[in-house]
Amino acid sequence: MFLTKIPVVEYPEPWTESFSERLQRLEQGYRHVAYFYDKPDNSTFRYRVINMIEALAETDASVGASWFSGDELQHLDAILKRADIIVISRYKYSVSIAHLIVRARSLGIRVLYDVDDLVFDDRYVQLVMSTLGRPAGDIEFDYWFARLGRHGALLRLCDGVIVTNEYLAKRASEFCDLPTAIVPNFMNRAQLDRSARILDSKLSSGFARDRRIHVGYFSGSPTHSRDFAIIEDALLELMDADPRLVLRIVGALVPNKRFSRFGCRVEIFPMQNILNLQRLIGEVEINVVPLQDNAFTNCKSELKIFEASAVGTISIASPSFTLSRAIRNGETGFISPAHCWRQVLALAIDRLESYPCMAMAAADAALSRYVPEVQGPAVIGVLFGASVSDNF
Repeated sequence: MFLTKIPVVEYPEPWTESFSERLQRLEQGYRHVAYFYDKPDNSTFRYRVINMIEALAETDASVGASWFSGDELQHLDAILKRADIIVISRYKYSVSIAHLIVRARSLGIRVLYDVDDLVFDDRYVQLVMSTLGRPAGDIEFDYWFARLGRHGALLRLCDGVIVTNEYLAKRASEFCDLPTAIVPNFMNRAQLDRSARILDSKLSSGFARDRRIHVGYFSGSPTHSRDFAIIEDALLELMDADPRLVLRIVGALVPNKRFSRFGCRVEIFPMQNILNLQRLIGEVEINVVPLQDNAFTNCKSELKIFEASAVGTISIASPSFTLSRAIRNGETGFISPAHCWRQVLALAIDRLESYPCMAMAAADAALSRYVPEVQGPAVIGVLFGASVSDNF
Protein backbone atom coordinates (compact mmCIF):
# COMPACT_ATOMS: atom_id res chain seq x y z
CA MET A 1 0.00 0.00 0.00
CA PHE A 2 1.21 3.52 -0.79
CA LEU A 3 1.75 5.85 2.15
CA THR A 4 0.01 9.01 0.93
CA LYS A 5 -0.72 10.65 4.32
CA ILE A 6 -3.76 12.42 2.88
CA PRO A 7 -6.51 13.06 5.47
CA VAL A 8 -10.21 12.33 5.16
CA VAL A 9 -12.16 15.45 4.14
CA GLU A 10 -15.75 16.57 3.86
CA TYR A 11 -17.22 17.29 0.44
CA PRO A 12 -20.31 19.50 0.26
CA GLU A 13 -23.06 17.99 -1.84
CA PRO A 14 -23.42 19.87 -5.14
CA TRP A 15 -27.19 20.32 -4.87
CA THR A 16 -27.40 22.62 -1.85
CA GLU A 17 -27.84 25.83 -3.87
CA SER A 18 -31.31 27.32 -3.77
CA PHE A 19 -33.50 27.57 -6.85
CA SER A 20 -33.13 31.37 -6.93
CA GLU A 21 -29.33 31.11 -6.82
CA ARG A 22 -29.31 28.69 -9.72
CA LEU A 23 -31.75 30.81 -11.69
CA GLN A 24 -29.46 33.81 -11.23
CA ARG A 25 -26.49 31.81 -12.47
CA LEU A 26 -28.44 30.86 -15.58
CA GLU A 27 -28.86 34.57 -16.38
CA GLN A 28 -25.12 35.26 -16.43
CA GLY A 29 -23.43 36.06 -19.74
CA TYR A 30 -25.33 36.13 -23.00
CA ARG A 31 -25.58 32.40 -23.80
CA HIS A 32 -27.64 30.29 -21.44
CA VAL A 33 -27.84 26.53 -20.85
CA ALA A 34 -30.36 24.90 -18.51
CA TYR A 35 -29.67 21.29 -17.49
CA PHE A 36 -32.54 19.13 -16.23
CA TYR A 37 -32.02 16.04 -14.06
CA ASP A 38 -34.88 14.39 -12.20
CA LYS A 39 -33.33 13.95 -8.74
CA PRO A 40 -29.71 15.00 -8.04
CA ASP A 41 -27.37 12.20 -6.98
CA ASN A 42 -23.69 11.32 -6.71
CA SER A 43 -23.66 9.36 -9.96
CA THR A 44 -24.72 10.53 -13.42
CA PHE A 45 -25.80 13.92 -12.09
CA ARG A 46 -22.26 14.72 -10.99
CA TYR A 47 -20.56 13.71 -14.24
CA ARG A 48 -23.13 14.76 -16.82
CA VAL A 49 -24.57 17.88 -15.16
CA ILE A 50 -22.42 19.39 -12.40
CA ASN A 51 -19.10 18.74 -14.14
CA MET A 52 -20.46 20.13 -17.42
CA ILE A 53 -21.68 23.32 -15.74
CA GLU A 54 -18.36 23.77 -13.97
CA ALA A 55 -16.42 23.26 -17.19
CA LEU A 56 -18.60 25.78 -19.02
CA ALA A 57 -18.02 28.37 -16.27
CA GLU A 58 -14.25 27.83 -16.41
CA THR A 59 -14.11 27.94 -20.19
CA ASP A 60 -16.27 30.86 -21.24
CA ALA A 61 -17.62 33.69 -19.07
CA SER A 62 -20.22 34.46 -21.72
CA VAL A 63 -22.06 31.22 -20.89
CA GLY A 64 -24.49 31.04 -18.01
CA ALA A 65 -25.28 27.42 -17.11
CA SER A 66 -27.31 25.97 -14.29
CA TRP A 67 -29.32 22.89 -13.35
CA PHE A 68 -32.89 22.21 -12.29
CA SER A 69 -34.69 19.15 -10.95
CA GLY A 70 -38.00 17.52 -11.70
CA ASP A 71 -39.53 19.15 -8.63
CA GLU A 72 -38.80 22.55 -10.17
CA LEU A 73 -40.70 22.08 -13.43
CA GLN A 74 -43.43 24.16 -11.84
CA HIS A 75 -41.09 27.11 -12.52
CA LEU A 76 -40.72 26.16 -16.18
CA ASP A 77 -41.72 29.54 -17.61
CA ALA A 78 -39.11 31.36 -15.51
CA ILE A 79 -36.41 28.92 -16.64
CA LEU A 80 -37.32 28.96 -20.34
CA LYS A 81 -37.45 32.74 -20.30
CA ARG A 82 -33.73 32.69 -19.55
CA ALA A 83 -32.55 29.65 -21.55
CA ASP A 84 -31.16 29.29 -25.06
CA ILE A 85 -30.48 25.55 -24.88
CA ILE A 86 -32.00 22.80 -22.74
CA VAL A 87 -30.05 19.64 -21.90
CA ILE A 88 -32.10 16.82 -20.40
CA SER A 89 -29.82 14.30 -18.70
CA ARG A 90 -30.87 10.63 -18.38
CA TYR A 91 -34.48 11.53 -17.72
CA LYS A 92 -37.53 9.29 -18.08
CA TYR A 93 -40.65 10.31 -20.00
CA SER A 94 -43.40 12.06 -18.05
CA VAL A 95 -46.13 14.49 -18.96
CA SER A 96 -44.29 17.38 -17.29
CA ILE A 97 -40.93 16.79 -18.97
CA ALA A 98 -42.60 16.24 -22.36
CA HIS A 99 -44.42 19.54 -21.84
CA LEU A 100 -41.02 21.18 -21.26
CA ILE A 101 -39.89 20.03 -24.71
CA VAL A 102 -43.07 21.27 -26.39
CA ARG A 103 -42.79 24.66 -24.67
CA ALA A 104 -39.09 24.97 -25.49
CA ARG A 105 -39.72 24.19 -29.17
CA SER A 106 -42.46 26.81 -29.35
CA LEU A 107 -39.89 29.35 -28.15
CA GLY A 108 -37.19 28.23 -30.58
CA ILE A 109 -35.06 26.65 -27.83
CA ARG A 110 -33.03 23.60 -28.85
CA VAL A 111 -33.43 20.55 -26.59
CA LEU A 112 -30.69 17.92 -26.30
CA TYR A 113 -30.77 14.58 -24.50
CA ASP A 114 -27.61 13.57 -22.62
CA VAL A 115 -27.17 9.89 -21.75
CA ASP A 116 -24.16 7.96 -20.46
CA ASP A 117 -25.39 4.39 -20.72
CA LEU A 118 -27.39 2.03 -22.93
CA VAL A 119 -30.64 2.67 -21.06
CA PHE A 120 -32.89 3.96 -23.85
CA ASP A 121 -33.44 0.99 -26.19
CA ASP A 122 -35.80 -1.69 -24.89
CA ARG A 123 -34.38 -4.22 -27.35
CA TYR A 124 -31.55 -4.57 -24.82
CA VAL A 125 -33.70 -5.18 -21.74
CA GLN A 126 -32.82 -8.88 -21.44
CA LEU A 127 -29.12 -8.10 -21.86
CA VAL A 128 -29.18 -5.31 -19.28
CA MET A 129 -30.98 -7.49 -16.73
CA SER A 130 -28.63 -10.41 -17.30
CA THR A 131 -25.53 -8.22 -17.02
CA LEU A 132 -26.77 -6.71 -13.77
CA GLY A 133 -27.77 -10.09 -12.38
CA ARG A 134 -31.48 -9.31 -12.19
CA PRO A 135 -33.99 -12.20 -12.05
CA ALA A 136 -36.05 -12.78 -15.19
CA GLY A 137 -39.49 -12.45 -13.59
CA ASP A 138 -42.58 -10.48 -14.58
CA ILE A 139 -42.02 -7.72 -12.04
CA GLU A 140 -38.43 -7.21 -13.17
CA PHE A 141 -39.40 -7.25 -16.86
CA ASP A 142 -42.16 -4.72 -16.22
CA TYR A 143 -39.70 -2.45 -14.42
CA TRP A 144 -36.88 -2.62 -16.97
CA PHE A 145 -39.08 -2.40 -20.09
CA ALA A 146 -40.79 0.61 -18.54
CA ARG A 147 -37.50 2.21 -17.53
CA LEU A 148 -35.75 1.84 -20.88
CA GLY A 149 -38.94 2.58 -22.78
CA ARG A 150 -39.50 5.86 -20.96
CA HIS A 151 -35.88 6.95 -21.48
CA GLY A 152 -36.16 6.13 -25.16
CA ALA A 153 -39.51 7.85 -25.62
CA LEU A 154 -38.14 11.08 -24.15
CA LEU A 155 -34.90 10.87 -26.13
CA ARG A 156 -36.85 10.65 -29.41
CA LEU A 157 -38.65 13.91 -28.62
CA CYS A 158 -35.39 15.87 -28.49
CA ASP A 159 -33.36 17.59 -31.21
CA GLY A 160 -30.09 15.75 -30.64
CA VAL A 161 -28.26 13.34 -28.36
CA ILE A 162 -25.02 13.74 -26.38
CA VAL A 163 -23.26 10.54 -25.33
CA THR A 164 -19.94 9.55 -23.75
CA ASN A 165 -18.24 7.47 -26.45
CA GLU A 166 -18.36 6.30 -30.05
CA TYR A 167 -19.81 2.89 -29.26
CA LEU A 168 -22.78 4.39 -27.41
CA ALA A 169 -23.17 6.96 -30.19
CA LYS A 170 -23.62 4.14 -32.69
CA ARG A 171 -26.27 2.50 -30.50
CA ALA A 172 -28.10 5.84 -30.25
CA SER A 173 -27.96 6.31 -34.04
CA GLU A 174 -29.41 2.83 -34.55
CA PHE A 175 -32.22 3.68 -32.15
CA CYS A 176 -33.28 6.97 -33.70
CA ASP A 177 -32.50 9.37 -36.53
CA LEU A 178 -31.32 12.19 -34.28
CA PRO A 179 -27.87 13.76 -34.70
CA THR A 180 -25.43 12.60 -32.04
CA ALA A 181 -22.37 14.24 -30.44
CA ILE A 182 -19.78 12.90 -27.99
CA VAL A 183 -18.55 14.48 -24.76
CA PRO A 184 -16.71 12.00 -22.51
CA ASN A 185 -16.92 11.98 -18.75
CA PHE A 186 -14.16 13.93 -17.01
CA MET A 187 -13.04 15.09 -13.57
CA ASN A 188 -14.11 18.28 -11.85
CA ARG A 189 -11.82 20.82 -10.20
CA ALA A 190 -12.23 19.48 -6.66
CA GLN A 191 -11.30 15.96 -7.82
CA LEU A 192 -8.30 17.27 -9.71
CA ASP A 193 -7.00 19.34 -6.81
CA ARG A 194 -7.39 16.41 -4.42
CA SER A 195 -5.79 14.03 -6.90
CA ALA A 196 -2.84 16.39 -7.39
CA ARG A 197 -2.19 16.40 -3.63
CA ILE A 198 -2.26 12.61 -3.53
CA LEU A 199 0.01 12.27 -6.55
CA ASP A 200 2.44 14.88 -5.17
CA SER A 201 2.57 12.98 -1.87
CA LYS A 202 3.46 9.78 -3.70
CA LEU A 203 6.10 11.55 -5.79
CA SER A 204 7.73 13.32 -2.86
CA SER A 205 8.04 10.02 -0.99
CA GLY A 206 9.42 8.20 -4.03
CA PHE A 207 6.22 6.14 -4.19
CA ALA A 208 6.95 4.80 -0.69
CA ARG A 209 4.99 1.69 0.24
CA ASP A 210 4.54 -0.63 3.15
CA ARG A 211 5.07 -4.36 2.67
CA ARG A 212 1.53 -5.05 1.53
CA ILE A 213 0.24 -5.00 -2.05
CA HIS A 214 -3.29 -3.71 -2.36
CA VAL A 215 -5.62 -4.66 -5.20
CA GLY A 216 -8.62 -2.32 -5.24
CA TYR A 217 -12.11 -2.79 -6.64
CA PHE A 218 -14.24 0.35 -6.56
CA SER A 219 -17.71 -0.91 -7.33
CA GLY A 220 -20.17 1.93 -6.85
CA SER A 221 -23.18 -0.39 -6.64
CA PRO A 222 -24.06 -4.05 -5.93
CA THR A 223 -25.01 -4.57 -9.59
CA HIS A 224 -21.36 -5.23 -10.46
CA SER A 225 -21.25 -8.67 -8.83
CA ARG A 226 -21.10 -10.49 -12.18
CA ASP A 227 -18.27 -8.25 -13.32
CA PHE A 228 -16.29 -8.96 -10.15
CA ALA A 229 -16.94 -12.68 -10.55
CA ILE A 230 -14.69 -12.59 -13.62
CA ILE A 231 -11.62 -12.08 -11.42
CA GLU A 232 -12.60 -13.92 -8.24
CA ASP A 233 -10.71 -17.17 -8.95
CA ALA A 234 -7.59 -15.30 -10.03
CA LEU A 235 -7.63 -13.18 -6.88
CA LEU A 236 -8.22 -16.18 -4.62
CA GLU A 237 -5.31 -18.09 -6.15
CA LEU A 238 -2.93 -15.16 -5.89
CA MET A 239 -3.96 -14.26 -2.34
CA ASP A 240 -3.45 -17.89 -1.28
CA ALA A 241 0.02 -17.87 -2.83
CA ASP A 242 1.17 -14.40 -1.73
CA PRO A 243 0.44 -13.23 1.86
CA ARG A 244 1.35 -9.65 0.90
CA LEU A 245 -1.80 -9.28 -1.18
CA VAL A 246 -4.74 -7.36 0.28
CA LEU A 247 -8.10 -6.91 -1.45
CA ARG A 248 -9.78 -3.53 -0.96
CA ILE A 249 -13.46 -3.21 -1.93
CA VAL A 250 -15.13 0.19 -1.85
CA GLY A 251 -18.85 0.51 -2.48
CA ALA A 252 -21.86 -1.75 -2.19
CA LEU A 253 -20.36 -4.98 -3.55
CA VAL A 254 -20.46 -7.92 -1.13
CA PRO A 255 -17.51 -10.27 -1.85
CA ASN A 256 -17.96 -14.01 -2.21
CA LYS A 257 -17.78 -15.92 1.08
CA ARG A 258 -14.66 -17.64 -0.19
CA PHE A 259 -12.74 -14.45 0.61
CA SER A 260 -13.60 -14.73 4.32
CA ARG A 261 -10.61 -17.00 4.86
CA PHE A 262 -8.31 -14.03 4.39
CA GLY A 263 -9.72 -12.15 7.36
CA CYS A 264 -8.30 -8.62 7.64
CA ARG A 265 -6.61 -9.01 4.24
CA VAL A 266 -9.99 -8.09 2.78
CA GLU A 267 -10.82 -4.44 3.47
CA ILE A 268 -14.40 -3.27 3.00
CA PHE A 269 -15.26 0.43 2.78
CA PRO A 270 -18.71 1.95 2.27
CA MET A 271 -19.54 4.41 -0.50
CA GLN A 272 -17.32 7.50 -0.33
CA ASN A 273 -17.59 11.09 -1.41
CA ILE A 274 -15.56 11.85 -4.52
CA LEU A 275 -12.60 13.29 -2.62
CA ASN A 276 -12.15 10.46 -0.14
CA LEU A 277 -12.65 7.96 -2.94
CA GLN A 278 -9.57 9.43 -4.63
CA ARG A 279 -7.61 8.91 -1.41
CA LEU A 280 -8.63 5.25 -1.15
CA ILE A 281 -7.79 4.67 -4.82
CA GLY A 282 -4.45 6.43 -4.42
CA GLU A 283 -3.38 4.07 -1.64
CA VAL A 284 -3.67 0.90 -3.73
CA GLU A 285 -1.09 -0.36 -6.19
CA ILE A 286 -3.54 -1.98 -8.61
CA ASN A 287 -7.04 -0.87 -9.57
CA VAL A 288 -9.01 -3.69 -11.20
CA VAL A 289 -11.84 -2.96 -13.64
CA PRO A 290 -13.35 -6.23 -14.88
CA LEU A 291 -16.34 -6.03 -17.22
CA GLN A 292 -18.46 -8.58 -19.03
CA ASP A 293 -18.20 -8.31 -22.80
CA ASN A 294 -21.45 -7.27 -24.41
CA ALA A 295 -23.20 -4.31 -26.02
CA PHE A 296 -24.29 -2.91 -22.65
CA THR A 297 -20.86 -2.95 -21.02
CA ASN A 298 -19.11 -1.66 -24.14
CA CYS A 299 -21.13 1.54 -23.72
CA LYS A 300 -19.66 2.13 -20.26
CA SER A 301 -17.46 5.14 -19.56
CA GLU A 302 -13.74 4.91 -18.77
CA LEU A 303 -14.06 6.98 -15.58
CA LYS A 304 -12.71 4.18 -13.35
CA ILE A 305 -9.49 4.33 -15.36
CA PHE A 306 -8.86 8.07 -15.45
CA GLU A 307 -9.82 8.65 -11.80
CA ALA A 308 -7.25 6.04 -10.76
CA SER A 309 -4.64 7.35 -13.18
CA ALA A 310 -4.99 10.87 -11.78
CA VAL A 311 -3.71 9.68 -8.39
CA GLY A 312 -0.88 7.60 -9.83
CA THR A 313 -2.57 4.22 -9.52
CA ILE A 314 -2.36 1.83 -12.45
CA SER A 315 -5.35 -0.15 -13.67
CA ILE A 316 -5.93 -3.60 -15.08
CA ALA A 317 -9.09 -3.62 -17.15
CA SER A 318 -11.18 -5.82 -19.40
CA PRO A 319 -10.87 -5.09 -23.14
CA SER A 320 -14.19 -3.24 -23.50
CA PHE A 321 -14.56 -0.53 -26.13
CA THR A 322 -13.77 2.41 -23.86
CA LEU A 323 -11.47 0.73 -21.32
CA SER A 324 -9.11 -0.62 -23.98
CA ARG A 325 -8.84 2.86 -25.50
CA ALA A 326 -8.12 4.48 -22.14
CA ILE A 327 -5.06 2.28 -21.46
CA ARG A 328 -1.88 1.81 -23.46
CA ASN A 329 -1.28 -1.83 -22.60
CA GLY A 330 2.00 -2.26 -20.73
CA GLU A 331 2.67 1.49 -20.68
CA THR A 332 -0.10 3.15 -18.66
CA GLY A 333 -1.74 -0.01 -17.31
CA PHE A 334 -2.79 -3.45 -18.47
CA ILE A 335 -5.61 -4.95 -20.53
CA SER A 336 -6.73 -8.44 -19.58
CA PRO A 337 -9.14 -10.77 -21.40
CA ALA A 338 -11.36 -12.76 -19.05
CA HIS A 339 -9.17 -15.89 -19.15
CA CYS A 340 -5.91 -14.02 -18.45
CA TRP A 341 -6.55 -12.18 -15.19
CA ARG A 342 -4.29 -14.38 -13.07
CA GLN A 343 -1.34 -13.96 -15.44
CA VAL A 344 -1.85 -10.23 -15.89
CA LEU A 345 -2.25 -9.59 -12.16
CA ALA A 346 0.93 -11.58 -11.53
CA LEU A 347 2.73 -9.57 -14.23
CA ALA A 348 1.64 -6.27 -12.67
CA ILE A 349 2.87 -7.44 -9.26
CA ASP A 350 6.20 -8.53 -10.73
CA ARG A 351 6.64 -5.09 -12.31
CA LEU A 352 6.11 -3.06 -9.14
CA GLU A 353 9.76 -1.95 -9.20
CA SER A 354 9.05 0.03 -12.36
CA TYR A 355 5.70 1.22 -11.03
CA PRO A 356 6.47 4.98 -10.78
CA CYS A 357 7.20 5.32 -14.51
CA MET A 358 3.99 3.58 -15.51
CA ALA A 359 1.96 5.46 -12.90
CA MET A 360 3.24 8.84 -14.09
CA ALA A 361 2.57 7.91 -17.71
CA ALA A 362 -0.98 6.99 -16.72
CA ALA A 363 -1.41 10.28 -14.85
CA ASP A 364 -0.08 12.28 -17.79
CA ALA A 365 -2.49 10.52 -20.15
CA ALA A 366 -5.50 11.15 -17.90
CA LEU A 367 -4.63 14.77 -17.20
CA SER A 368 -4.16 15.49 -20.89
CA ARG A 369 -7.77 14.61 -21.70
CA TYR A 370 -10.22 14.13 -18.84
CA VAL A 371 -10.05 17.66 -17.46
CA PRO A 372 -12.23 20.79 -17.79
CA GLU A 373 -9.51 22.64 -19.73
CA VAL A 374 -9.85 20.11 -22.54
CA GLN A 375 -13.49 19.12 -22.33
CA GLY A 376 -14.89 22.57 -21.57
CA PRO A 377 -14.21 23.79 -25.13
CA ALA A 378 -15.68 20.52 -26.42
CA VAL A 379 -18.89 21.14 -24.48
CA ILE A 380 -19.02 24.69 -25.83
CA GLY A 381 -18.60 23.35 -29.36
CA VAL A 382 -21.36 20.78 -29.00
CA LEU A 383 -23.80 23.26 -27.52
CA PHE A 384 -23.02 26.41 -29.50
CA GLY A 385 -21.64 25.38 -32.88
CA ALA A 386 -22.32 27.78 -35.71
CA SER A 387 -24.93 25.29 -36.90
CA VAL A 388 -26.34 22.05 -35.62
CA SER A 389 -24.39 20.13 -38.27
CA ASP A 390 -21.09 21.48 -36.92
CA ASN A 391 -21.32 19.24 -33.86
CA PHE A 392 -24.12 16.75 -34.56
